[in-house]
Amino acid sequence: MSAGDSSRKTLEMECFHRRFSAWTPFSNKSLNRQLFQERVALISHWFDLWTSKQRQEFLFTIFLRCTKSQLRFVQDWFSERTQVAKVDFSTVLPRFISLYIFSFLNPKDLCASAQVSWPWKFLTEQDCLWMPKCIRFGWFLPYTPTDNEYGAWKHHYIACVSSLDWLIPREATAIYGTLNEPKTEDEELQERQREKCLRKIIWEKIALRKKELFKVRPPWVSGTCCSRSLKSKPQPRLSQALRDRVGLHEALEKQLVLASLEALPKRSNVSGSHSYPFLLKKTWHGVHKNDNSSSYASQPHFLLISSRIPACEMVVDSIKTGIISVVYEHSGLTLESLLYLIEKALDGQKVQSMGIFSDGDSREINLLQGYKIGTKNLLRPEVRDFWEKLGSYVAPEEEGGHVDLFVPLGASEAGMEVLSQLSQLTGTFFTAPTGIATGSYQHILSDWLGRPWERAPCSIYFSESKLQMWSSFTDCLEDTLKSVRKQLSPLFKELQKNISARIIGQLTFDHTSMASILNNQEIAQALADGLMELTKDNSERNVLEDNPQDTKSSLSKNDPNLEMLVKLERKLQMDSAEKRSRVVGELLESERKYVQMLEIVRDVYVTPLKAALSSNRAILSAASIHIIFSDILQILSLNRQFLDNLRDRLQEWGPAHCVGEIFLKFGSRLNTYTNFFNNYPVVLRTMEKCREMIPAFRAFLKRHDKTIVTKMLSLPELLLYPSRRFEEYVNLLYALRLHTPAEHADRGDVTTAIDRLKKYKSYIDQMKQNISMKDQLSEIQRIVWGCPTLSEENRYLIRVQDVAQLHCCDEAVSFSLRLYEHTRDLSLFLFNDGLLVSSRGTSHTPFERTSKSTYQFIASVALHRLLVEDIPDSKYIKNAFILHGPKREWICATEVEDDKFLWLSVLQSAIKSSMEK
Repeated sequence: MSAGDSSRKTLEMECFHRRFSAWTPFSNKSLNRQLFQERVALISHWFDLWTSKQRQEFLFTIFLRCTKSQLRFVQDWFSERTQVAKVDFSTVLPRFISLYIFSFLNPKDLCASAQVSWPWKFLTEQDCLWMPKCIRFGWFLPYTPTDNEYGAWKHHYIACVSSLDWLIPREATAIYGTLNEPKTEDEELQERQREKCLRKIIWEKIALRKKELFKVRPPWVSGTCCSRSLKSKPQPRLSQALRDRVGLHEALEKQLVLASLEALPKRSNVSGSHSYPFLLKKTWHGVHKNDNSSSYASQPHFLLISSRIPACEMVVDSIKTGIISVVYEHSGLTLESLLYLIEKALDGQKVQSMGIFSDGDSREINLLQGYKIGTKNLLRPEVRDFWEKLGSYVAPEEEGGHVDLFVPLGASEAGMEVLSQLSQLTGTFFTAPTGIATGSYQHILSDWLGRPWERAPCSIYFSESKLQMWSSFTDCLEDTLKSVRKQLSPLFKELQKNISARIIGQLTFDHTSMASILNNQEIAQALADGLMELTKDNSERNVLEDNPQDTKSSLSKNDPNLEMLVKLERKLQMDSAEKRSRVVGELLESERKYVQMLEIVRDVYVTPLKAALSSNRAILSAASIHIIFSDILQILSLNRQFLDNLRDRLQEWGPAHCVGEIFLKFGSRLNTYTNFFNNYPVVLRTMEKCREMIPAFRAFLKRHDKTIVTKMLSLPELLLYPSRRFEEYVNLLYALRLHTPAEHADRGDVTTAIDRLKKYKSYIDQMKQNISMKDQLSEIQRIVWGCPTLSEENRYLIRVQDVAQLHCCDEAVSFSLRLYEHTRDLSLFLFNDGLLVSSRGTSHTPFERTSKSTYQFIASVALHRLLVEDIPDSKYIKNAFILHGPKREWICATEVEDDKFLWLSVLQSAIKSSMEK
């Protein structure tokens, strides 16, 4: 190789190395370093002149060109100089702050936190955390811990919990017994299998919830229901945040709803920290079945009246002076809230007797909406607890205490069984009318079961003349009072408060000058509040102590129970033949009156209309007459034949004769009634259309309606009789079977007839209920502007509650110090499957006292997606709660504490019922 070739190759190698050294000399390291620093300084100068966005783009370009080792170098550099990981607060905060944070955890979560790290274990086992939890349950340490002893109170808590007697229902039944009848082996095996399946479902749901919450829970949370204490209870947006982060499964959402219901304060747990302290401004002594009270002759009588009773205002007017009475709403209450009203009215005192005037029949008591008390549900826990507490408010049976049910339970064997179970359950004597007398609530004036030497219950509570008038004109009074209630209910709602306020204001001005009032406004307001409370207390109770005619002679002290049972047995074992004859006689007489009412329709209306049609002076067409009257005339023919059969049988009546076969024959032809009830709406619409469009028919009805011949009834009122007759049939048949011996030939036919007519009566009741619900929903949809369609199958209204909507001014401050402002008025319409929220406005008419309410639709929430949260009372808010929907929430407050308790009780019951479906 020549010298020229070697020099050329050396030059090429230098060019190669120079190319990869960014134009810096590769062989000269000092020069290479100098040039590199100059270029870094130049780039740094440019970097300082760039904007923030340009710098970010430059760094992004550089990081894309870096290898993994270079990126790891950058990460390590940042880790050394900047703490980017989460810090354990217990290692940086002062110890007393860490202990304060841990004090909010429950025992189960404290034990879970102790497993996180050694610092957490040391803090969560401090005695200052565990000592309050032990003292709360009365578990005191039996010795004084030494200075160096560690975790003494925690070990004591665990030892006390481990020694508790935890019993499952089956074990508790074996030890303490049960009120239910003993079950067979097959039933026992089925119940065990059902419990096993239920336990499996519960564990699956718990596992699902733990899995869903695993991603969002802090490391110290166990994920159980107990961990709810970590969340601040009054966080308004808790449910929405949790929904957004977890994407709730249907089962998990159901558990959250149930958890929110369980977190609501219970009536038995009421304290000053809750929103509705029970009898807050009264001295509450409780109700106990002791003998410390004075003589039972001075104890008052108590009467409970259902709003479902027709013209209940007239019943209240018939009550004697000195009787404590409570009128309750049939719909929109639960057994717990009804018990609350009774306790508040009694105010800790016992009563000599208690009357319950409610709707019902000879088998069950229609006490509340959804609570028909009968043999099937009497032993349910909530029903049994209600009657046990109710019986504890009545004087013992040895002192003459008794409960009077104004429902004809004494007219059937099922009703007698209800009375017997209630007496055994409460230890109190229960009595009811036999129900032999028929008509509109005429059963309360019939014979009563009980002691024959005592006064009838009607004479204890009511003025009998007024009650007799009410029972005779019940339907007419109810129709009149319906319109009166609708017009005057807004005025009556505030009438008592306004009158009391005016009297108190006048009293204050008469004894205090205006200057004194202005200078002492707080004292004047406290005085007014006290006087208002006194007027409320006096209006709730009006007991007449000196009532000499109420004094009863004491029972025999030797063996009062045996004496009472003997006399009751004698009353029940009267001549059965005579009683059967009375029942059959009542059946014949009531059937004769019923047929007479049907004949009025034929003679007063049908015959003249057909005569006018035949004489070419037709008032109605033949088609209209057929539509309106054909079904009722067929019913008249059927019942006329039924009456003739009864009359023929009673002409030669004897103890061995039977009437069950006549009822069976009558029951086989009930399709006539079915046609009438199916066409009943069409009949009424045809009648109204003809009255509107045909002047001659309008004049015809004006001449014949509500005359002496029609017993002051109109044609639509006469057409109501077929729907009411079946209830009388069922009650009379039950009374007939009650007095028919088991070996009598007629007993089997009577039982079959009862089942058939009872089934048909249920069909009629369901039709009535559907029509009533439909009208109710239509009325709500009419008055609420912008309301969506409410008509759905099996939907019905439970309660309407007026509330004030509030807005929290500052959610960052402590909950007890939060201020709220009243933004608008709301009306909450609670249905069995949803909640409708609407705004409420009030408009006044010039020169009129009454006002008109207007409603604007806001939202509707399904009950199974509604969370309820209580807001404890504070200095700045009273009677408040929060409703959480899927997308919105409402902070609401009622005007009085009773309304809040009743509303939350009913809402809680409705939510649980909707989730069980």
